[in-house]
Amino acid sequence: MDKEERLRRRSQFAEIREHGETWACDLVVLKAAPNGLGRNRYGFIAGKRLGKAVARNRVKRLLREVARSTPTKPGWDVVFIARNRAVAANYQQVASAVTRLLLRAQILADGSEAKRMSRA
Repeated sequence: MDKEERLRRRSQFAEIREHGETWACDLVVLKAAPNGLGRNRYGFIAGKRLGKAVARNRVKRLLREVARSTPTKPGWDVVFIARNRAVAANYQQVASAVTRLLLRAQILADGSEAKRMSRA
């Protein structure tokens, strides 16, 4: 994921927290807000309550890979917040949870939801 596709500054995260909408499931919380750009930007949060650095980094790697491989509509700032159960989840479980959240948020690209949901 390129640098221009990542949210890095505290102010960017605060903007989404303040103006975005929230969707949640047992593994991940999704916060999203339109950004007015022609591309999406992603942020990933794994708090210390998830465990030590190895566990937090593993969950963020899983979320990054799922976000990278899932086709979405352009023009959104999206923040994924990992929940405790995400530490024990495998790739398929995380991918399924993220796909469901993106579908509920109406950010998933057209036609891709049927393909992704049939695999899950």
